[in-house]
Amino acid sequence: MLLYIHIPFCDSKCSYCAFNSYVDKFHLKELYMEALLEQLKSELKAYDTKENSIETLFIGGGTPSTIEPKLYKPIFKLLENYLQKGCEITSEANPNSATYEWLKGMHTLGVNRISFGVQSFDAKKLKLLNRAHTPQMAKDALLNAKKAGFENLSLDLIYATLGDTKELLQRDIETAFSLPINHISAYALTIEEGTAFASQPQMSSEELELTSWIFQTIEAKGFMQYEISNFGTYHSQHNLGYWNYKDYIGVGAGAVGKRKEQRFYPQSIIEEYIKNPTQLKVESLSLEDTKIEKLFLGMRSCVGVHESVLEADELQRANLLVDEKKLLFQEHIYYNPDYLLADEITLFITS
Repeated sequence: MLLYIHIPFCDSKCSYCAFNSYVDKFHLKELYMEALLEQLKSELKAYDTKENSIETLFIGGGTPSTIEPKLYKPIFKLLENYLQKGCEITSEANPNSATYEWLKGMHTLGVNRISFGVQSFDAKKLKLLNRAHTPQMAKDALLNAKKAGFENLSLDLIYATLGDTKELLQRDIETAFSLPINHISAYALTIEEGTAFASQPQMSSEELELTSWIFQTIEAKGFMQYEISNFGTYHSQHNLGYWNYKDYIGVGAGAVGKRKEQRFYPQSIIEEYIKNPTQLKVESLSLEDTKIEKLFLGMRSCVGVHESVLEADELQRANLLVDEKKLLFQEHIYYNPDYLLADEITLFITS
């Protein structure tokens, strides 16, 4: 069982961001955290959660570092007996709001992994993306996190942005590896509806050759790729849980939960969520839905796809790909050695 907590507050709205986040609702922080606690209590009962059964906790956003540690304290108190001993507890953070005091406070609560939304160490690119931090803030935040006691540190980089060059991306990667990290998430910029970039599709310019070069460059530094966007000497247990299709509780405005073949959606508008945090919209997944999701997730990651997921004709097509050395087959599981082909392979198997 996994647990995800969503914090929808942000200092600024990034030009590419389609997540449920707000820059003008800070006055609702305390009420929101109280509502979040109420929903969490309800979800723990609904999932019939046992002691020591939560394997990982991930606090995402939005920007979790906009909420001071003392407001998280009741949540950690409630979870005390549910969290497995030594479980991975990750919080996302932005360099401009993750002060040393915030980092130390979260570490004291039990958070043992921080994922920083860095995106780039290039000042012009950060401005283009409407990030609220400078390159120096990002470096300082990583060093402060190490000083605060965190051993597991990750940062995000964005590529395929208009103006990206191999030289700029090389500098970003070199700078990242000069810092005390054991994980990198590298995401291609995607243009989504409802974002500032939605009317500027030219802002994204992914080239397969450059993407392959980025992956090879990061791996050459000793960070193994274990999913299309994730690399590290440490592998995020929370991410692996998603890709293994485990059940998860989703708490907060804009979060998503999953139990067996159902998904649960709390209210996404903060004010509505605060009024009724336990009101959920339920979506039922068909067997076909779950099969397709397992295929996409497995082919994009080191998890792979168990043969039991596939039907007879799909097994035939998967075995054809094994013969062509495009898939590996080991101990009843199909593995994809080239994550950039994940979607094409999935579509071929299910066609």
